[in-house]
Amino acid sequence: MGRQRWWAEAVSLGAFVALTAGLAVGGPLWSLDLTVDRWAREHRPPVAEAVAAVLNRLGQGGPLLVLVLAGGVWLAWRLRTPRPLGYVLVAVLLVVPPVLAVKALTARGAPSSRLPPEQTVRLLGPLPPGEYAAGYPSGHVVNTVVWYGVLLLLVTALLRAYGRGDPPVALSRVVRIGPPVIVLATSTYLSYHWFTDGLAGLAYGVFVDQLLRRVRWLA
Repeated sequence: MGRQRWWAEAVSLGAFVALTAGLAVGGPLWSLDLTVDRWAREHRPPVAEAVAAVLNRLGQGGPLLVLVLAGGVWLAWRLRTPRPLGYVLVAVLLVVPPVLAVKALTARGAPSSRLPPEQTVRLLGPLPPGEYAAGYPSGHVVNTVVWYGVLLLLVTALLRAYGRGDPPVALSRVVRIGPPVIVLATSTYLSYHWFTDGLAGLAYGVFVDQLLRRVRWLA
């Protein structure tokens, strides 16, 4: 079982590195992003755009972070141990500094920019001063993979602490799979991010999620 989990971590991290390297070189991945964004712009009626904008809020990092911190504090108080809060803080360290660092290093623009898309699709810029340059990877997608997984774990632990059963397996799968897929799709559809920004966010999010599953935070 542990060996399988290492494979999941290796594949997800390898996918993130491969995407980054491929985008740094350019070519097919740039063409893919430009093609997907062109399709999104040509198939974006007002109603669909409004619905997508609402659904995209599932990936808002601020509210999700507040929820997981509150859940960690509550569970720490309930179990009389700081471990749940420590678990949340470990998750924060695995998500926030690395994602911000990669965004700063790669300096990728957004497809919604007024600059030519052939310029903003590039990794490593250069972009004019003041231009948005924090597109890669999609932090919203990373948030949905990691924070919904952490929330599910905290809720499960709280239910057990109060003598209740675990959440249904089907519901757990929806919580873990639904938000990342929705946010990746809507971020791309609304031209907030290039398609590969979302794929990279998904890959790094899965990598962090797998690492967090190894933390025996209640032991």
